[in-house]
Amino acid sequence: MPRITRAALIQASLCERTDAPLDKIKQAMIDKHLALVAEAADGGARICCFQELFYGPYFCAEQDARWYDLAEPMDGPTVRLFQDVARESELMLIVPIAELATDEGGAIYNAAAVISHTGEYLGKYRKHHLPHCHPGFWEKFYFKHGTGGYPVFDTPFGRIGVYLCYDRHFPEGARELGLNGAEIVFNPSATVAGLSEYLWKLEQPAHAVANQYFVGAINRVGREEPWDIGEFYGMSYFCDPRGQIFAQASREHDEVLITDLDLDQIAEVRKVWQFYRDRRPETYGRIARV
Repeated sequence: MPRITRAALIQASLCERTDAPLDKIKQAMIDKHLALVAEAADGGARICCFQELFYGPYFCAEQDARWYDLAEPMDGPTVRLFQDVARESELMLIVPIAELATDEGGAIYNAAAVISHTGEYLGKYRKHHLPHCHPGFWEKFYFKHGTGGYPVFDTPFGRIGVYLCYDRHFPEGARELGLNGAEIVFNPSATVAGLSEYLWKLEQPAHAVANQYFVGAINRVGREEPWDIGEFYGMSYFCDPRGQIFAQASREHDEVLITDLDLDQIAEVRKVWQFYRDRRPETYGRIARV
């Protein structure tokens, strides 16, 4: 029997000014995503992924302690809300938030909750690679480097991994996800035109080819004042284990991109390209050397 997973990506623009009260910003973005999740469910999706730091602007465009207050624990109100939504819609959700680690003295992680279609919290991924090298991408001011490795979640819709935005520039973690058995890797992002747009359709298809899994790449849309670090250019997409982009969203508009992933393609590709058989980890010592 074919293994077909109908999956969705949500790209969205900010719907409040960045100088509005934080609770107003957050609630407006949550409300927007509730409507978009309903659209994904109505379209028959079984798994849906949001964009990076979905419930606010990409606030790392500036260094201001005000934004610390957007963080909340993984068992906080946002994840609990979307657990209820997942249960009611029978839709698996990947929900990226600023995670407040209450057991670590209030450290904050750029992270994503993984929620099953039954509403069960399956776990999280914490972003390992944090940019702090370009004007407007000051993540180390807010976040601690991720812990917990590169987990893969075994679900009825495939084995799911998460990589977050700047992570995609590092092939090592992408390979770790493949070695851990990932069949679909979601990469929620916030990336702007003129900086790394030329890499948007290069790196992630390359990861898909090298590691022989599907990739769902998500980017937000629009400009976020007053920083205006550039245009978040959308163009969220899915690519297959051959590195072919076969579904893509628009550049400028809020959109729910829904498509079918034929997971049987993974085995077909691996019978042709035996990358896991032919790799030589004993020769790669320098890669992981500090």
